Parts: sequence; structure tokens; C-alpha cells
Amino acid sequence: MSCDKCQTLPSLPKKGGDLIISCDVQEMADKMKSYLDQKTINYQIEDPQTLWIHVDGFTLFLRELCETQTFSKIERNAIHLLFLENGETLSPSKLRMMKTLQQYKDLAGAEYLSSLITKGALTTHFQPIVDLATDTIYGYESLARGVSEDGTLIYPDRLFQWGREGDMLFYLDRACRESSLKTAAVKHIASKVFINFIPTAIYDPEHCLQSTVKWAKELDFDPKNIIFEVIESDHVDDLEHLKKILAFYRSQGFLVALDDVGSGYASLNMIAKLRPDIVKIDREIIDYIDTNEVNQSIFRAIVTIAKENGILVLAEGVERLEEAAFCAKEGADLAQGYYYGKPSAEPIRRL
Repeated sequence: MSCDKCQTLPSLPKKGGDLIISCDVQEMADKMKSYLDQKTINYQIEDPQTLWIHVDGFTLFLRELCETQTFSKIERNAIHLLFLENGETLSPSKLRMMKTLQQYKDLAGAEYLSSLITKGALTTHFQPIVDLATDTIYGYESLARGVSEDGTLIYPDRLFQWGREGDMLFYLDRACRESSLKTAAVKHIASKVFINFIPTAIYDPEHCLQSTVKWAKELDFDPKNIIFEVIESDHVDDLEHLKKILAFYRSQGFLVALDDVGSGYASLNMIAKLRPDIVKIDREIIDYIDTNEVNQSIFRAIVTIAKENGILVLAEGVERLEEAAFCAKEGADLAQGYYYGKPSAEPIRRL
């Protein structure tokens, strides 16, 4: 079973040709002329708001245009581009393919993201999660990283920005889940592995998650050692859809965790509605919690709700001894943060 969403990847023409640049206002056309003059690119004026240029490579020209600080996002939405390959003629049907510069910028990011996924240039780092009762490593959260051609790391905020802007969240989310499982197997992690997923990127759990389940089985993971962690739960409009996803995970023997609990009413309400196996208390609640009485009250309320429902409590973002001591004393089962260890390519084996 396949679908267009699973198979269609973004691409931009690499060849040379003619580029029509149409601007919504005269001032924007003048600004574009100044940019082209600076780049010593010849142009023809079709009308006061429309320019024609020839480019040797559309993708290269587009990348340079998008990376310049000359145009703001609002301005990029007021600039429209239409590319004609060498020998291609302008037609009414072709005009309908005109895109804004912002749309092309989004597509360029998505194409680069697509190339990272296709080349296998996604990797996973692991941050330890500690059992507060025994001071031992309970498991690890797996965190995605991209690897650029020069070897530098690309962090999740950039990856997921490209994914959102280029409608690539489905591919990225799936690739990150699979990378987490494969890397955990290579690193011989036998404890719990927390794997993030974005529920809005999954439209049909039985179809979209089949490759994740396949890899978990092929790599011989104990399902109870895999914990799928809901991120962006406060942005989920369709709660029934999220319940369906979690029910599918549980039907395969996996556990589920709810992230960023305490950051808003929605996440507190989610505890009762979703009944996860683990709740992760938001790092903003944990920050200096030993001196913040309001956050202490929120923390205790979450712990009470969780304990009454048989849910483990994980304190996230612990960076100080005092925070760790408070969380352990007030009922947290698990903790995670720089106090114990930063994410690393090689998992920390002992504290």
C-alpha cells in the first residue's frame, strides 16, 4: 500500500533557462533590479513590475536569492517567479505554475531535507534518563540530527522548520523514528528508548507507522523498551486521531509518553484523556523549582494526578543538584537534563 504522500518528494529544476520575475508593486521591482545590478545579472524590463533574466542554473540562483538578507518574508511573498527551461515557451497553463519567492524558499529547504533523508544523512544522539530511586540509567531519549556535507550537525529546530515549510513532516518524522531504532540497535542499547513523534504528521497509523513497527521487530527490540513520545500535544486539534495513534502503538506492545506537561491547561487535560504510561514535566516548570513556589504547586498537582492513575513522572530539563533533589523528594520517578548528561552520539553508559 502506498500513496502520493509517501512517494512524492520535492525537487527543483537544476538546468538553465529564462526566469520571469513579477512583483506586486513597483517598489519591489526596483529593489529586485538593485539586487540584480549588485550581482551583475543582466535583465530585460517587460513592464514596470516584470523582469526577464537568463540563469545558467535555476537552483543555484534561487539558493543565492533566498539566502540574501535583501528581502523580508513579507517581500518574498510579493515576488512571483516562473522558470522556463531552455527552449520552453510561455503559455497560459505555464503561468498557473508561478510561485512566490517564499514558496520557492520553502521548497528549496524541503528539497535539501529530502536529500539528507535520501542519502541517509540523519543520525541520532542519545540523552540519558535516570531512575531517581536507584540513580541508574533508566533509558535514553533519542534526538535527531542532520549531518551536512562538511560534517557539521544540523539540529532539530532547523530540520523541522524545513519539514513544516516544505510539507515534509511525514517523511522527516518517519525517517527520525527509523533512525532512532537503527542507531539504538547499533549502539546495543538494551534499556528504554524514547522516540519522539508528531501526531499531525501521521494521517493513518496502520499505514504510516508500518515501517516503524517493521524495524522494531526486525531489530529484535522488546516492545516494552520502546516509548513513543507525543510532542506538540497542545497543538493537536483532533484528539480522537491522537487516541487512535496511541491505541495502535499500544496494540503493538509499545509504551507512550506525553511531553511538555504543565506548559498549559491543554497538556494537563491530556493526562486524563490519553492516560499515557509516562508524563514528562515541562522544563520551564523544573527550572529553579527549588525556589519557585508557584512551579512547586504545579509540579505537585501533576505528580498527584499521575500517581492516582498509575503514570510515571519524568522531570525534564534538570540542570542543577537542587532541582534533582526537589524532584526526587516530591515524587518524580525519572529525570532528564544536562545535570546528568547532554545528548551525545555515544550513549552515556553510567552516571
